[in-house]
Amino acid sequence: MTRRPPKRDVDERGLEVAGVPQAAAGPLAVAVAMKRAVDQMGVRRTAQTLRKLNQVDGFDCQGCAWPDPDPRHRHTAEFCENGAKAVAEEATVRRLDRKFFAQHPIADLADKSDYWLGQQGRLTEPMVLREGATHYELIGWDAAFAMIAKHLTGLGSPNEAVFYTSGKTSNEAAFAYQLFVRAFGTNNLPDCSNMCHESTSVALAETIGIGKGSVSLEDVHDAELIVVLGQNPGTNHPRMLTALEQAKGNGARIIAVNPLQEAGLVNFKNPQTPRGWVGGGTPLADLHLPIRLSGDLALFQAIGSLLIEWDAIDREFVAAHTVGFDAWAEHVSRLDWDIVGRATGLSREVIEQAAQMIRESGATVFCWAMGITQHRNAVATIKEFVNVALAQGNIGKPGAGLCPVRGHSNVQGDRTMGIWERPKAAFLDSLQAEFGFDPPREPGFDTVEAVRALADGRAKVFFAMGGNFVSAVSDTEVTEAAMRRAALTVQVSTKLNRSHVVTGREALILPALGRSERDRTGGGPQRVTVEDSMSSVHASQGPLKPASRDLRSEVDIVCSLAEATLGGRYDLPWADFRSDYAAIRQVISRVVPGCESYDERIDEPGGFVLPHGPRDARAFATESGKAVFSVSPIEVLEVPEGRLLLQTLRSHDQFNTTIYGLDDRYRGIKGGRRVVFVHPDDITHLGFAEGDHVDLISEWKDGVVRRAEDFRIVSYEQPRGCAAAYYPETNPLVPLDSVAEGSNTPTSKSVVVRLEARA
Repeated sequence: MTRRPPKRDVDERGLEVAGVPQAAAGPLAVAVAMKRAVDQMGVRRTAQTLRKLNQVDGFDCQGCAWPDPDPRHRHTAEFCENGAKAVAEEATVRRLDRKFFAQHPIADLADKSDYWLGQQGRLTEPMVLREGATHYELIGWDAAFAMIAKHLTGLGSPNEAVFYTSGKTSNEAAFAYQLFVRAFGTNNLPDCSNMCHESTSVALAETIGIGKGSVSLEDVHDAELIVVLGQNPGTNHPRMLTALEQAKGNGARIIAVNPLQEAGLVNFKNPQTPRGWVGGGTPLADLHLPIRLSGDLALFQAIGSLLIEWDAIDREFVAAHTVGFDAWAEHVSRLDWDIVGRATGLSREVIEQAAQMIRESGATVFCWAMGITQHRNAVATIKEFVNVALAQGNIGKPGAGLCPVRGHSNVQGDRTMGIWERPKAAFLDSLQAEFGFDPPREPGFDTVEAVRALADGRAKVFFAMGGNFVSAVSDTEVTEAAMRRAALTVQVSTKLNRSHVVTGREALILPALGRSERDRTGGGPQRVTVEDSMSSVHASQGPLKPASRDLRSEVDIVCSLAEATLGGRYDLPWADFRSDYAAIRQVISRVVPGCESYDERIDEPGGFVLPHGPRDARAFATESGKAVFSVSPIEVLEVPEGRLLLQTLRSHDQFNTTIYGLDDRYRGIKGGRRVVFVHPDDITHLGFAEGDHVDLISEWKDGVVRRAEDFRIVSYEQPRGCAAAYYPETNPLVPLDSVAEGSNTPTSKSVVVRLEARA
């Protein structure tokens, strides 16, 4: 069987390949950000919006989850280039209404690119695609809620509905949403974390007792060594570069472990400092390890082996706070360095150099992102990071700890609020104590299982609170076919995307307020809250007039749908929640651990930090009450002759599946996205030349040939046998069933492919 995605418009304006810059940010980043903002918002609106971005009296960026500095030390311009782009996308003056949908049949929209769809403007009215219709048409809000309620109440079981959540959903909306879903009777609450940091949540929960990072921003500033693994902060978390610069100024050293040497970790020209404008910038990484894809587990076992050999172990910490050390030490002491070399592509000399830097550091922070979490061995790899941190006592002390950097602004907060298909019994018990009903206890569908359920008819209704599910999930053709089998698909959205044009037999678009907009639901000003990657919770309140009078807040949509679907079941206070979000926060304070006096504490400048046992007191909520060393076998991901190991990644001009533009300045790409980065020697070895156009074909054990067509080969330094290309264009290559062990996260960073010349 051969699968190939349908033909769609390709927005290549004449693709150009230029030199790769040796520094990130600087004056050019400011110019690009301001031009994009003004083009989308105009001058006045740009000033009105950006001056409130990430400020105490403003709103939280819609982009990544990097924490804000202490309010006393925030800049007037507390945002990055890609943060400005994210705001511009939402706060654009472009509008999209019923006239647009009357002019564009669904079949025509389905042929458009993701970039084109996203550039049409803000959704302003609720729209319905009726069964058999060719166009979306206007529908009233009450009729939309009634339509959804009819589908939901007509199901044979609540488990036939799937309720997805994007990582931008506020804490208040997320809490109300999970309450509605569980009152309806299911735990089918997949979220975007299933596709990114689920491996982190699993690994950390099993080793330190909590699925969150153990550092503060001050720890990053005060670290003696920072190890950045599988992460490109210059594009995906640009404000992190400021923290790394400050750490360097305090004397820290930095190790970058990544197949590609990304510009953001080579040199940083901070546009908020004179040196960033006229100087040479700040060199960041002291050592770059160009690791082979999927080799990080072997690397850290090698580092652990060396630490054991050198007796560079915090014996006091290990004895007092951990279990399993002896088994781990024995395991890594029997390390086969030949296997390490094959797995990592690194020499023993460079590994020893990195290990020596870790040995010499009295306080080390380990940072990672999706370059780690989307491999088959991702959970084991993160456990190996934990092993090395535990061996040196680098948890629960200043300047040290574990720092998973999450890629969406409130994905961590949503999980705290109960958006999870496998909720803990204690959380469900708290819901029961507060609201008087027994929530479902059976685990629900995660993202991958939700697609399977839609595909085989076990799920019939799909409701998405934000996001772009169709473009985010692996195995695009399988995912699209599954969505088309649904009886109803509903998207709560601000902008048009692929998930609006790949629908069930009936479909609804419910336009929501953006985070940058004023929310006066209930007749008065409302604010929402979010949680960043370091467990800091703070308020967010937009300054802009809404794009349309027909927009509703996420909280309003959830509460209105709950009323239409549940009626008076369990006597839940939906009207109170909708009229005053403080009512939700008061309930959160009684249900969610660590959120006591929630509404009062968000009045504090910068909000408050949730408790974290390992960070705060070296207390570990594991079965033993101690942190756990783990033993994992090393696996070498073998690639047949003539094949490459592909990672999918973002360009500098996108955020998740949102495409801001067609350039990737930090990798020298201009005017296009269908490129595949290949080592120059591999290009020659495979019989191609730079600039050739090829199809990418993935190979997996199911025998299905998955094809992504017409990519231009670009020569790029990286380990031999590795390659890289942008998603979502390459998502069709990732088999739905190829997932990380233990987390079910798609393996989008290790896909075996071959290149096939275009006919």
